[in-house]
Amino acid sequence: MRDKFEPTKRLVSLCLICLSVLGSHSHAQQSIPGSTLEEFFSAAINFSPELRIAAENLNISTARKNAARGQLLPQVSAGANVSDNRLNQLGQSQTFDGQRYYLGLTQTLFNWRQFATRKQTKFQENQAEEEYYYQLASILTDVADRYFDILQVEDALESIVSEEEALSNQRDQVQSLFDRQMAQITDLYQVQASLAAVQAEQLQLEAELAINQERLSSISGLAVAPLNKLAADAQIPPLPEPQEYYVLKAQESNHLVQAQKYALRAAEEGIAERRGAYMPEISLIAQRQDADVGFDNLPMNRRDNTYIGLNFSIPIYAGGRNRAGVSEAYSLRNIAESQLRVSQLEAREFVRSAYLQIQASDAQTEAAEVLVESTILTAEAMEQGFSLGTVTSVDVLNALRDRFQAERELQRIRYDHIRYLLLLKRETGTLSAEDLAQIDDWLVSPGIE
Repeated sequence: MRDKFEPTKRLVSLCLICLSVLGSHSHAQQSIPGSTLEEFFSAAINFSPELRIAAENLNISTARKNAARGQLLPQVSAGANVSDNRLNQLGQSQTFDGQRYYLGLTQTLFNWRQFATRKQTKFQENQAEEEYYYQLASILTDVADRYFDILQVEDALESIVSEEEALSNQRDQVQSLFDRQMAQITDLYQVQASLAAVQAEQLQLEAELAINQERLSSISGLAVAPLNKLAADAQIPPLPEPQEYYVLKAQESNHLVQAQKYALRAAEEGIAERRGAYMPEISLIAQRQDADVGFDNLPMNRRDNTYIGLNFSIPIYAGGRNRAGVSEAYSLRNIAESQLRVSQLEAREFVRSAYLQIQASDAQTEAAEVLVESTILTAEAMEQGFSLGTVTSVDVLNALRDRFQAERELQRIRYDHIRYLLLLKRETGTLSAEDLAQIDDWLVSPGIE
């Protein structure tokens, strides 16, 4: 493995450790419940058909490289022929046994097409390797994204339940005041409408939770047990480098960009391979033959024939086929160059967007925390003011709505921060086992927040 794959080595090491936990259950994973992020990581690696396809594509490219290299190694063949012969000649009949044995060796000395094919298949193997690593990183980030989708909805449901409880208390107070003719009917209707809206949102979130649980289960093969929660005091470290550092890192280490670079080099070798059709081919031939039969299996004295020679051939005319092949190779090379440019632009876009979102999340988290504290104090003040008759029920409803919306917005920002951090590391090709372990450390068992 090349040194540039060191972060991926650490990523694969975690994957192998995870696989040792659940690998023996690959055919019955659906019945196994999962709760930790690491369990879903390991299960998804073992379960993902996309990752298996990428692995088999890598195996195929390795086999093709070995086959291309094998064409340049000595080719040895042997054969034997044993026959029972009957000869009628000039009225005389003769019966005899015939034997012929041979051993031959052919060694390529110069074949430009085979040389180019060997280089091309090597680049194609590197391309498949980079694509495999990108698929691996994509699977892991997708698992984390779906895991946090569930946590976000669960937190929203908890907030909705608290909001419903607060609105129910407010409704009871307004109902009590209305019964004593101290509140208007419109106040009661307003509270009831707000409570119904929250209950409808709760039903929507419950449906969304079921969908998200199915999405996580479908990518991992595990049933979803109560998941670990994001700790309230989890500290997400800031990015240590400026934006341009990550943009350049993506151009150097992004696995899809690297795969397209290898694809371009393979396409360039494809041009060389097609041009090789115009060049001569030279081979060394060595053969030994023992036989006691000759042409048409006529009997002859046993003879041993050993010879060594050079076979030289040069193409002269192939009906325009070679020229068409070279033209096709140039077009494939141009396509590969354009695909490389597309992958570079996409990586640049993803990295810049993720970086800006992370930077914004830092400021948004601080602002959201302040807003939550402020809305909590405001809601409490409004509830006390309503009890004293200094504010209306509408003021209380608005304060409660603002409080719980601020809580849910803070939760969303925290989860998005982690999502964008994973996206940035994936697109820069730096996602490692340490990163995944760190994120898993931010999660705690339910009830230990």
